[in-house]
Amino acid sequence: MSQTRRLAAILAADVAGYSRLMGADEEGTLERLKALRRELLDPKIAEHKGRIIKTTGDGMLVEFASVVDAVRCAVEVQQAMPERNTGVGADNRIELRIGINLGDVIVEGDDLYGDGVNIAARLEALADAGGVLVSNTVHDHVRDQLPFVFEDLGEQQVKNIARPVHVWRVRLGIKPAVSASVPLALPDKPSIAVLPFQNLSSDPEQEYFTDGMVEEITTALSRFPSLFVIARNSSFAYKGRAIDVRQVARELGVRYTLEGSVRKAGSRVRITGQLIDTASGAHIWAERFDGSLDDIFDLQDQVASSVAGAIEPRLRLAESDRARRKPTGSLDAHNLYMRAEAEGYKRTRESLAEAVRLLYRALELDPEYSLAMARIGSWRVYQRSRGWIPPAGPQVEEAIRLARQALAAGRDDPRVLEMAGAALAWLANECETGLAAIDQAIALNPNLALAFSHRALLLNKLGRFEEAIVAAERAIRLSPQDPAAYVSYQALAIAHLAVGRYEEGLPWADRAIRNNAGAVALQLKLSLLGHLGRLDEARECLRLLREINPAPKITPASRSGWGSAAPAAPVIEGLRLAGVPEA
Repeated sequence: MSQTRRLAAILAADVAGYSRLMGADEEGTLERLKALRRELLDPKIAEHKGRIIKTTGDGMLVEFASVVDAVRCAVEVQQAMPERNTGVGADNRIELRIGINLGDVIVEGDDLYGDGVNIAARLEALADAGGVLVSNTVHDHVRDQLPFVFEDLGEQQVKNIARPVHVWRVRLGIKPAVSASVPLALPDKPSIAVLPFQNLSSDPEQEYFTDGMVEEITTALSRFPSLFVIARNSSFAYKGRAIDVRQVARELGVRYTLEGSVRKAGSRVRITGQLIDTASGAHIWAERFDGSLDDIFDLQDQVASSVAGAIEPRLRLAESDRARRKPTGSLDAHNLYMRAEAEGYKRTRESLAEAVRLLYRALELDPEYSLAMARIGSWRVYQRSRGWIPPAGPQVEEAIRLARQALAAGRDDPRVLEMAGAALAWLANECETGLAAIDQAIALNPNLALAFSHRALLLNKLGRFEEAIVAAERAIRLSPQDPAAYVSYQALAIAHLAVGRYEEGLPWADRAIRNNAGAVALQLKLSLLGHLGRLDEARECLRLLREINPAPKITPASRSGWGSAAPAAPVIEGLRLAGVPEA
């Protein structure tokens, strides 16, 4: 039988706990499965122009010509399942797991084979009961076509697939905030985004080195007050995607993009870079830099200086101003710091613990490494906010000590000032000290988006709400695609809530939920809805909050907790009006 190939959207579905269901009631389970197919699955697949490739006892593979149709079908099926399970005991419910991939498949008769099919099946196996997981390729194709919220689960190693698969979860029941389609206006000075570089090394483990190189170049460019530089987190939203520079320009509001690659072999490294004018698509500068790892910081400065010179020729006359202090004299310590950054940005409990461990190893090699000291403090803040470390005790005390030491040693490094200042503000409640350090960081680097985010939160805590709004808006403009932008969105929601502008605060709470649907953002939205008297919407928001916290209540501890990041009284009053009970 002849074989051909084609691109196809593949949906794989099965029943969670099928063996248990069959063991408990074989005949009843089979009857309910037949009814499920007859009444829901087959009609939905037909409605969205799908073709069933094969079925097993508890599952099926379906091909769609359109990946948009495949995702729509999956979501509509899962949204219909709770109603079908009404009145059915928890142990007898039929719940589906669904995975979707878009890829090249081998066609043989009516059957399909290949990694395009296998990845869909692996995603289905990773999915929770009632969930839908999609590959990164699917996400890239549908993210702007469908009104669904997607949660980034990062890269997952799956069985019999050589490379890790980047996975996204469809957040069912959460409505996305409406995003403006109007392109961002260009700033009044030259603007640039440093996009993720390609790792051309033979070792995929060197990805962290490549990412670290891009971050260092971004930081070096940010030191030029005459440039508007997009923050690293927004630029890295494009990692692993086919990039249209005109789309990047619209979404980030920049005139120039820097692309490139890094090839590391032994003790040698080659960096290539090309500067693109997004208005015309023209390459206006390209260069290659070869050097030894012993001179890696000089190489980073060469790239940054050359780009700045191409954008703004007068900067060629400012060679002395482009010199900056190397972060550490030990390349090994710096290498560990970059590995820690790669782990920390995953934002999981395990990755944060590993990041802190790597930073302590860096300090063993270089006890004066102020950037590592400050980063330990900032990650401890994040760990404590998630309940992953105790609110007080040796870990917090040590982080405070390191933050003070970093602040004393790193007063010419804006990253050290920002991270150490935030750590002292949140861990030691030294808000004025933290704000002064953050303001100094901004004076040294006016493009440091995270410093403006932390400034907004601290200003809220100090009751300076209008100033907080200005700071948060600046952070968003500097890093409009930042995965951590929810910090600024929450700061804006808090500030507007505090001054009684509930309608203005609500869209920011929605955007925070879309960016990171955590308990804080949901409580802010719930409080705003309570103040507005929109109780039907509040009940839906409370339902989503209960998925995270099954029994939310207003307690003395919650009142105290809100006082650490927001004016407690109006937040608590809004929660009460929205129906959150007192403990």
